[in-house]
Amino acid sequence: MSQDIRNTSQRAEDAEDRGSSPATGPTLGDIVAARFGRRDLMKGLLGVGAISATLGPAALASGTAAAQGAASAFAFRELDSTPTDRAEVAEGYNAEVLIRWGDAVLADAPAFAPTTQTAAAQARQFGYNNDYLGYFPVPGAANPSAHGLLCVNHEYTNEELMFPGLGRQDAGGPLGREKAFAGMTKELAAVEMMAHGGSVLEVRRTGERWQVVAGSRYARRITAETPMEITGPAAGHSRLQTSADPTGRRVLGMLNNCAGGRTPWGTWLSCEENINGYFSGRLAEGHAETANYRRMGIPGRWMNWGDYEPRFDLSKEPNEPNRFGWVVEIDPFDPTSTPKKRTALGRFKHEGAAGITSRDGRYVLYSGDDERYDYVYRFVTEGRVSGDRARDMNLLDSGTLSVARYNADGTGDWLPLVFGEGPLIPANGFHSQADVVIEARRASDLLGATRMDRPEDVEANPRTDKVYVMLTNNNRRKADEVNPANPRADNRFGHIVEMLPDGRDHAAPRFTWDILVRCGDPSIATVGSTFNSRTTKDGWFGMPDNCAIDADGRLWVATDGNFPNRTGRNDGVWAMETEGERRGTSKLFFKCPFGAELCGPEFTPDGETFFVALQHPGETDPEDPNAAPATYENPATRWPDFSPDMPPRPAIVAITRKGGGKIGS
Repeated sequence: MSQDIRNTSQRAEDAEDRGSSPATGPTLGDIVAARFGRRDLMKGLLGVGAISATLGPAALASGTAAAQGAASAFAFRELDSTPTDRAEVAEGYNAEVLIRWGDAVLADAPAFAPTTQTAAAQARQFGYNNDYLGYFPVPGAANPSAHGLLCVNHEYTNEELMFPGLGRQDAGGPLGREKAFAGMTKELAAVEMMAHGGSVLEVRRTGERWQVVAGSRYARRITAETPMEITGPAAGHSRLQTSADPTGRRVLGMLNNCAGGRTPWGTWLSCEENINGYFSGRLAEGHAETANYRRMGIPGRWMNWGDYEPRFDLSKEPNEPNRFGWVVEIDPFDPTSTPKKRTALGRFKHEGAAGITSRDGRYVLYSGDDERYDYVYRFVTEGRVSGDRARDMNLLDSGTLSVARYNADGTGDWLPLVFGEGPLIPANGFHSQADVVIEARRASDLLGATRMDRPEDVEANPRTDKVYVMLTNNNRRKADEVNPANPRADNRFGHIVEMLPDGRDHAAPRFTWDILVRCGDPSIATVGSTFNSRTTKDGWFGMPDNCAIDADGRLWVATDGNFPNRTGRNDGVWAMETEGERRGTSKLFFKCPFGAELCGPEFTPDGETFFVALQHPGETDPEDPNAAPATYENPATRWPDFSPDMPPRPAIVAITRKGGGKIGS
């Protein structure tokens, strides 16, 4: 979902690198090493997984009959992992494209014409790089799992795959810094702006097929120009005021919206992530925001919108970047409603806003800050969920934002980011809670939070209360972090952390934690992966990114960054065992075509439909010396149309079981 190392164009990594954490607190690798020493490994604290990382799965194939015969939670025949130019799903399932980039969202949308695309057309059509998916049953539907609204984030754009004859335009591309954006125009940038944001679709299932309801009264496109309200502690603050908005309470659009969440009161939470790439220009010498923007990697300039729109030029609107990097709350049932940027949840590169209700009725949101060495966050509302939609609609404006510290003894602490407490005082540049949330990263640095390996999606399992953190990778881990429990100085494949709140109460100040799996090829001892030995050659994966928990409490993991030259497979969805003797075993269920990343896994309430989003099909890996750069004319695949007059198109796929029934059962 978020841009992984070089796989969604080099500009993404450039943007992430510039915002790298300067903190000197312990990394998760340090903590893992302290917690899981060699003696603990051999006692079985990490057990099968740790030993298999050293010996490989074949060495453990002679386990007891009882262990080998433990029943799987997933009843499907595993898919072969061989990379292809097509999307594929496990035997016995249908996988059909629901909607593609350029298809109609609004009733008056024109037909998609990729060689003559305009901003006006794109503002009515399905946007680019569909990411998070959230399903909301339509009120009064006869079958809530067969008639609903599907909310979609449109994260960013790939100009080289969108526009004929252009190629990559950013400074990290083949043009180089001197000729960067030479082919871009104001008109093309306007199309990009309209391709960002989000879509609301009414969808209905008839038999085994899903369709978008044409002309729906719920249909909506949100773009980089949609008016939004800023709420919470930073609303109206001078650091958010601009010449176009002297109130500091109104902003146009949302940018780089990655993962998200659904609230109990029926709203869509959309997370702004790598917002740094949209800004150009320089701050005046000695400007008060200099350190703040450096911490976020601003300006990133992997879009050149600042050449045409003053608000994206720091020299003209120095406060505009503070108006992005938030969680946006949207009412999908009212297309005339104003989206709200909820500043109480903090400003950083948000990945996910998955929630769960605490024991006393408060709502709890988990979120990752998707960058190497950044943090895992939690927000607990001050008020309680009442069940009255109108009353609950503003719960996210007041509460406590905290950041995670993982301790060596397997416990963890939530450290509150509250103005006036600890180091969050005027002496350190914090004069109000507004300053704390605007600079949530710096506040977390000062509190000594644990620096993580690119935390992305964070999801809580309502059946077990365990919380899963997808850590995509960190190729900056140094050699002095190598240890028996974490032998990778260059963590290219990521891992998954499992947390359990004290007393199974998600508002508790402490938690315990463990590692579910370290990813990568288990047959290569130096990789140090810890998949269960029952995992097949097709079942392991690298770079976990998004995840979903189905109605039966089972974990499904989506990936970002698997290329044939890196892992011998494409990205996809793997079903992951989390309990019992099969804990740490995964099976491949769905695979993407060349270049595509798997995003937004989302189930209908009955578990009989699995929606997935495929971003940027047709990309090639810049790290592969044998791969030609992907362009509109020469993509790695032309999925899903496979027509010479159509480029590859990001799309949503609806997966159902042939003959009906729950996915994976």
